[in-house]
Amino acid sequence: MRPIFVMIRKCEMGQSYKVAQVAADTIEELSELYSTSGQYDLLAKFYLSPEHDTGLFITDRVQTIPGVKDTYTLITFNAFVAGGR
Repeated sequence: MRPIFVMIRKCEMGQSYKVAQVAADTIEELSELYSTSGQYDLLAKFYLSPEHDTGLFITDRVQTIPGVKDTYTLITFNAFVAGGR
């Protein structure tokens, strides 16, 4: 499994909590979801299997949630842990 992070840049006005609830209820690959301040409304962490097409996952499963206006995806390479382990 590989993690990806998706920042939901903007939701429709007043819809960020509804977007978060729909994502939590319907996307099994979702690991964590945070509301944020600033340029982005939500930050989501998903774990995808190696055969998952990341672009297709984002466009079909995340961007189609009612109220989502824009997303920004970060693909990860290596995980580093405190203490060097």
